[in-house]
Amino acid sequence: MKLLDSIVTQAASIAAVRRDIHAHPELSFNEVRTSDLVAAKLTEWGIPVHRGLGGTGVVGIVKNGNSSRAVGLRADMDALPIQELNTFAHASRNAGKMHACGHDGHTAMLLAAAQHFAKHRNFDGTVYLIFQPAEEGDGGAREMIKDGLFEKFPMEAVFGMHNWPGGQVGRFAVSPGPVMASTAEFKVTIRGKGGHGAMPNLGVDPVPIACQMVQAFQTIVSRNLKPIDAGVISVTMVHAGEATNVIPDSCELQGTVRAFREEVQALIEKRMKRIAEHTAHAHDATCEFEFRPNYPATVNSKAEAEFARRVMVSIVGEENVLVQEPTMGAEDFAYMLQAKPGAYCFIANGDGAHREMGHGAGPCVLHNPSYDFNDDLIPLGATYWVRLAEEWLARKPA
Repeated sequence: MKLLDSIVTQAASIAAVRRDIHAHPELSFNEVRTSDLVAAKLTEWGIPVHRGLGGTGVVGIVKNGNSSRAVGLRADMDALPIQELNTFAHASRNAGKMHACGHDGHTAMLLAAAQHFAKHRNFDGTVYLIFQPAEEGDGGAREMIKDGLFEKFPMEAVFGMHNWPGGQVGRFAVSPGPVMASTAEFKVTIRGKGGHGAMPNLGVDPVPIACQMVQAFQTIVSRNLKPIDAGVISVTMVHAGEATNVIPDSCELQGTVRAFREEVQALIEKRMKRIAEHTAHAHDATCEFEFRPNYPATVNSKAEAEFARRVMVSIVGEENVLVQEPTMGAEDFAYMLQAKPGAYCFIANGDGAHREMGHGAGPCVLHNPSYDFNDDLIPLGATYWVRLAEEWLARKPA
């Protein structure tokens, strides 16, 4: 493993920053303390800072030489509305909020790279350090773009990275094409006619109608999608009734839809709506169908994914750069990849053995109250960021 010495020697101090961020988690668009800390560190190291994109976003600008070429590196900063179960010293001090996805670590890795860039600018051009708010469902990337991210800071490509639990530390994964799914939310409200539970013939019971819909939705994936297309329909909430002997007037279904292609998501929406409306009608009920697309699929451009892979190989060797298995999880970096070429990679976070005494009893997986980022990743992730930027700006533009 070929790590940069200047990053290794500062890894402990950056890990302390990471733990400070972990102890003070902030939710989407409320990352005030976190963005203040990031901006203060960049300023301390002599890196100019632009603030306010997406509300709490921070962009560090590292320039050298005369070239107009530029590349963007992105890290997310927000936490999740989860009550942390860990009790070690850097556990969350903000009740009901937790860095359960490693965004504290993502911020730390990019800060470590920034600290190196402040003293070692071995490139000709500009590196934009993008610290993004509100990845967890609120589209901070989209808001930064709306506020002029790519107009104010024109760049040829943009790259992102996420820690991935379960893999052996020292490994990366990157591939061209779709690597994370699009996401949409749906709500179906079935309206029947309530009545006495002992006399169902006098009413229109929405509960068995809802049950038929749930089962029928699954036939969309198994019978309407092409076998080579991936899609997920999950009904995750069912709300109906208030008493055991009363047939309710209505029943509400809610859930999520995931896909890798826009055409697949559109087909799922069309079929779900038709199934819901016709199933309700067949039972003399009515229904209201709502479908709200959220993040698009995260799709790596081929040339940039291959470029990222070559950089990884130069650091950890061919055997430690894996094919990136697509996941049905979603990521708002997708908006940046719709606007610019780039690649989103995974860096292995280990199996949880790095966690200190006082960790929760649960697994060290994303969005789990016992999760903690592995600080051993900081020098590796930061080295990747530095080498990626240096080699990008050294290559001949396409």
